[in-house]
Amino acid sequence: MRTKRLHRQRGFTLLEVLVALAVLGIALLVIIQLFSANMRSLSASEEYSAAVVRAEGIMREVLDDEDLAEKSWSFSTDDGYQVDVEIQKQEEDRIAALPVQLLDISLTVRWKRGTRERSFVLTTLKTVARKV
Repeated sequence: MRTKRLHRQRGFTLLEVLVALAVLGIALLVIIQLFSANMRSLSASEEYSAAVVRAEGIMREVLDDEDLAEKSWSFSTDDGYQVDVEIQKQEEDRIAALPVQLLDISLTVRWKRGTRERSFVLTTLKTVARKV
């Protein structure tokens, strides 16, 4: 009778504990990797948002220029962005009879994050009075 009682009070075996720890370790590893990937995505999103805000400000300055003409230029900002602005005439043959001309404004913003270079382009059109 005593041997039956000992047999019923048996606990977990060492193998069962090791398997449970392995499963727990794998689950924790997956969760940590997902969290890490999410943090990298948030960081990249923050960088793009900051660059877009900077680019929109520069685009507003370009559009506010009264003497907007066909030209291009580049410059670097204090916070590490490389900005290229290009203004070209568009549809010149189709609007030659009109008193306005159509300008295509393209603004490219580039920056480095680690060893990778990131960039995006903002474009818009603006009509300006034709210069005689």
